[in-house]
Amino acid sequence: MARVTLDNISHSYHANPSRDADYVLKNINLSWIDGGAYALLGPSGCGKSTLLNIVSGLLIPTKGQVRFDENDVTRFPPEQRNIAQVFQFPVIYDTLTVFDNLAFPLRNLGLPENSILKRVTEIATMLELESDLSRRSASLAADKKQKISMGRGLVREDVNIIMFDEPLTVIDPELKWKLRSKLKELHQEIKVTMVYVTHDQTEALTFADQVVVMQDGEVIQVGKPEDLFERPLHTFVGHFIGSPGMNILPCDVKDNIALFFGYKLQLEGPILKSTGHCEIGIRPEFIRFGTEGIPAIVQRASDIGQHTLVQTVVNNITVNVIIKGPPPDPGAEVQLCFDPAKTRLYIDRRIATERLQ
Repeated sequence: MARVTLDNISHSYHANPSRDADYVLKNINLSWIDGGAYALLGPSGCGKSTLLNIVSGLLIPTKGQVRFDENDVTRFPPEQRNIAQVFQFPVIYDTLTVFDNLAFPLRNLGLPENSILKRVTEIATMLELESDLSRRSASLAADKKQKISMGRGLVREDVNIIMFDEPLTVIDPELKWKLRSKLKELHQEIKVTMVYVTHDQTEALTFADQVVVMQDGEVIQVGKPEDLFERPLHTFVGHFIGSPGMNILPCDVKDNIALFFGYKLQLEGPILKSTGHCEIGIRPEFIRFGTEGIPAIVQRASDIGQHTLVQTVVNNITVNVIIKGPPPDPGAEVQLCFDPAKTRLYIDRRIATERLQ
């Protein structure tokens, strides 16, 4: 296993890139410690899989360096990087048994059969496949086939990193949570570095200890799941994470005071700068109805389980509120109270308020 460092990685599929728009990855700097659980999260086309392929050796970056510990592996082919990769669709041999599929990587290494038996049995038990070891893989359901594919990545004990590229795409929704939980449990057991690529925030936030949020080939924010939810550093992160995402509201800044349609807002801390395109960010969970606040009109309410999502309007701007209990009737006049500790100013999409401790 190894510490993985990505140093100023940029990549273009053009032969002679000459402008910023030619690059699908732009100045990526990341460091993944040995044994950590990481996720690359972002919309389709943001560069997640391209970055994964650079780490695995399937692509050589246009610029920058990939290091495992202190070794420059930028131009090493995949077989010299000692990595395992699990793809969107199961990569298995349908004509082989589950046991032989799991044993295949170990037999390629020339390990003795008694060692192979021990390791395959361990991984099959972890994946709850022990009762299927003698079955042909072709006869299994999609979720079990993907378990085999995961097992082929997990079975080797000498890998530097295991990478998962949208591994639950073909799995039925009711089975996804089981495999997510199993993968998290496996990471805690075997302690190998894992990187999980997904566009699904639920998958990323439940699996990873640290999430890398990407947009348009750039890293927008890196942090623990709770940090990305509680304090997004960029409006894209606030909008992308959460269901629904953060309210992004227009505002003006005058004399270091943030105003939303003339209503003064208390913020989490002092304003760091005040020039540029100004917006307020606050999550629906941190707004309540009170007796004094910003006047709004209720448009509709939706039951979202233990809570209710209430859509309100302030001067034709939608403000979402999440509450417990029965909602006000559509058309009702309400007062919106923002939690000051969770109300933040963003200028040119980046956070512009200092956090008070």
